Amino acid sequence: MTRPLVKPIRPEFSSGPCAKRPGWSLDVLKQSSLGRSHRHKDCKNKLKKVIELSKSILNIPDDYLVGIVPGSDTGAIEIAMWNLLGSKPVTMLVWDSFGADWAKDIQLQLKLKNLDIIKVDYGKLPSLNSFDFKSDIVFNWNGTTAGVCVPNADWINNSRDGLTICDATSAAFAMDIDWSKLDVGTLSWQKSLGGEAGHGMIILSPRAVDRINTYSPSWPIPKLFQLKKNNEINLDIFSGSTINTPSMICVEDFLDVLNWTKEIGGLEELIRRSKDNLNIIKDWVFSSTWVDFLCEDLNNLSNTSICLKLIDPRLTTQSLETKNTIEKNIMKLLEENNVAFDIGSYRSAPPGLRIWGGPTVDNNDIKKLLPWLDWAYYESLSSLDI
Repeated sequence: MTRPLVKPIRPEFSSGPCAKRPGWSLDVLKQSSLGRSHRHKDCKNKLKKVIELSKSILNIPDDYLVGIVPGSDTGAIEIAMWNLLGSKPVTMLVWDSFGADWAKDIQLQLKLKNLDIIKVDYGKLPSLNSFDFKSDIVFNWNGTTAGVCVPNADWINNSRDGLTICDATSAAFAMDIDWSKLDVGTLSWQKSLGGEAGHGMIILSPRAVDRINTYSPSWPIPKLFQLKKNNEINLDIFSGSTINTPSMICVEDFLDVLNWTKEIGGLEELIRRSKDNLNIIKDWVFSSTWVDFLCEDLNNLSNTSICLKLIDPRLTTQSLETKNTIEKNIMKLLEENNVAFDIGSYRSAPPGLRIWGGPTVDNNDIKKLLPWLDWAYYESLSSLDI
């Protein structure tokens, strides 16, 4: 194939940390409260503003609590599990590597015995119609390493006995989430809005708050995970105080992208931008002879972490090692040409590509990327004499 001439303006297609918003520059950080205590009222007001804007943009119910926590989404989901699980049976849904990590922690760290792990292969989604909701259910809204997401929250019972605990980090700010169906939601700043890593958010329903106030786990809870103070939920966490010291540069950066979100039309526009990116890739995939979506059901396709697998018939007899080499060669060619960075499949996923299509990625950059993918693939085949 002829080497394309037109390149994406921004080659950042990583699934985390993700691309900054269009037009971002270091100037947005000029108002950051450097060298100030995060306990000072000015800093606390900025942290509180992040909470208020996030809650408003995401359409989170008024009676839910939203707080900033350490450790990105990993910290947030671990905080939820360590504080809330143990009083009821747990059902863990697994269809990607992060869900598998959470299942492992529940099983080996919390050592819960009454645990049902429902696991399916990459590309699939567990059946969502077989739960009695008497147990707590833990799941990812979007499997970041599989490109498979739940289509909606209609399968969740409104009159559930257990809690629904959802890792929503690659879905929040890019997908339509009915938060009333979730008792706990977690996310990180580094995903859909392209914030900086290390900061997470936890969202708690009144039912989750009641669980925290009335239940004390049998295991010790590290300081970084503690949501209680004087044996009840620490409301300060949800009004601008944090468990540990946050980066005020990161706070300023996230305030900037939240304000940008409001300026461009809010959540509806974020979702539209991300869906448009997926639709552009869909048209290309449907005409391709060498690549397909890893997700088997198009109703469950992620519009953020868009995962692709190699389907070229010429690769049928090739080893896994060869397929991995093809993936690495594609990435190398794209990076050398300053076209795309960090779009290889997750290390435990089948060989292929993972393209971030979240709302901070311009539609035109996705369009410009696709001819380069074809070129890099066939260049890789040629180098291996396939």
